[in-house]
Amino acid sequence: MSQQSPAENRSHIWLQRLKEYEKRLGDSRGLVVEGRLTRMVGLTLEAVGCRAAIGGQCEVVSASGVHIEAEVVGFGEESLYLMPTGDIRGLEQDARVIPTGRVCEAVVGDHLLGRVIDGAGKPLDGKGPLRSDERRPLTGETFNPLARTPIREPLDVGVRAINALLSVGRGQRLGLFAGSGVGKSVLLGMMTRYTNADVTVVGLIGERGREVKEFVENILGEEGMKRAVVVAVPADNPPLRRLHGAMLATSIAEYFREQGKHVLLLMDSLTRFAQAQREIALAIHEPPATKGYPPSVFAKLPQLVERAGNGDTGSGSITAFYTVLAEGDDQNDPIADAARAILDGHIVLSRRLADAGHYPAIDIEASISRAMNDITSYGHQDAARSFKHLYSLYQQNRDLVSVGAYEAGSNEQIDMAIAAMPALNDFLRQDMYTPVNLEESLEGLAALFPPEQDGNNDLIAGLEQQQPGSETP
Repeated sequence: MSQQSPAENRSHIWLQRLKEYEKRLGDSRGLVVEGRLTRMVGLTLEAVGCRAAIGGQCEVVSASGVHIEAEVVGFGEESLYLMPTGDIRGLEQDARVIPTGRVCEAVVGDHLLGRVIDGAGKPLDGKGPLRSDERRPLTGETFNPLARTPIREPLDVGVRAINALLSVGRGQRLGLFAGSGVGKSVLLGMMTRYTNADVTVVGLIGERGREVKEFVENILGEEGMKRAVVVAVPADNPPLRRLHGAMLATSIAEYFREQGKHVLLLMDSLTRFAQAQREIALAIHEPPATKGYPPSVFAKLPQLVERAGNGDTGSGSITAFYTVLAEGDDQNDPIADAARAILDGHIVLSRRLADAGHYPAIDIEASISRAMNDITSYGHQDAARSFKHLYSLYQQNRDLVSVGAYEAGSNEQIDMAIAAMPALNDFLRQDMYTPVNLEESLEGLAALFPPEQDGNNDLIAGLEQQQPGSETP
C-alpha cells in the first residue's frame, strides 16, 4: 500500500473539515439579525432591530435566561408586534428577540388517534412523545370550490329530532347556537357518541379545563378514543394558543379527509376562537367595529370554517359542528350573526325548553339545515314541513291555550295542532343514553304523518334513494 504524501494528507484533512463545516452550516439558520424587546403592554411585545414576516416565529431570550416563543402578529414603521404562546413571567426590557425563520406547523398522522394534545401539538395525556411524521402549515391550503364533491349523502347523528327534521349531510357545516346551561354539552356528547364517522376530531377551545377530562372519560370513553383526537386549549391559555388550537384541530381533520376518511369535527367553541382573535387584534391597536369586534375577526371566521366540508372526488369528508355561544341568549350577537351567514345550517337550543325539562332543547322553529332538500326524499320533506307547521301554529297560540282563551272549534288547524302537540313533544324528546338511528327516526315521523297514497311509505322508501351513489328525487 502506497504512502500518502504530506500534501495529499493535508488535502484529505481539509476535505474532512470542510464536510463537517458544511453539515454544521446546513443545520444552522445562517446569518440572523437579532432585535431587542422595547415594550410590553398586556400580552403584546414590541421589538425593534429585527425583521420577520407575519406569522413568523421568534425566540425572546432575557438576560436571566428565560426563553419564550412568540409569533409576529403585526408591525409598525420600525417595530414588530409579537404575541407570546406561553407564560411571559421573567421577561425583561431589552431582551433579545431572535427570528427563527419558522412558521407554526401542525404535526399530523395516524399516530394521533387516541391522543389528547394541546394547541402546540404537544401531548397532554402522559402517553409519551408524538412522532413528527408529517408537518403542514396551521393555516391550511386554499380549496378550489369547484373541486368539492356536492353534499348528497345523509349522515346519521343518532338524534331523532335532527335526523328527521334537520337532516345532516356528509360534509355539511352546522352551528350549535346556545346560551349557557341549556344542554349544549349534552347534545354535543350525544352526536359524538352516535354519529357514524371513521374519525372524530374534537377541539375544546377556550372552555373550562374541568370539561376536558369529563369529555374524554365520560363522553368519548375508552372505545370512542380509539378513533378520536382531542385538541384541548382551556380558557387560561394565551389567545394565540387558543387560535392555534382551532386551526390545529382543523388541520388534523384535513389530514384524515385526504386519507379518504369520513371525519366528524366538533369544535367547542367558535365564539372562543373569535374572542381570541379579538384579544389579539385589539392588543395591536386594530380599531373595534361591531360590539367591540375588529374587522379581522369576521375575516378569520370564514377562513376557518371553509376548510371543513367535502374534499375532491375520491377523498373523504369533514362534517363539522361548531358551537356558538349566544351571549344572554341574544341570537343577534355579532359572532352568532356572522356564523349563520357562513355555515350550512344552524341548530338553536331554547332556554324555555330547557327550563321545562325538555331535552334536547332544540328550537325547531328557529333551526334549519340548508342541505336537507339535497339529501332527503319528497315524502320526508313533506312530513317534516307538516310537523313544523303544526308545531309552529301551536307555539303562536300557546298563550291563548294556556289561559283558556281559545275556544275549541274556532280554527280547525289550531285544533289539530293542540291535539298533536303531546305526540310532537314526545317525538322531539330523547334520552341522552338512547340513540335513535336514521331509519327509526323516519319511521317515527311517518307514524305521525302517514302518506296519503295507498299506504306507500315514501319516507322509508326514500332511505334507499339517500344512500351513497344514488340520486335524490
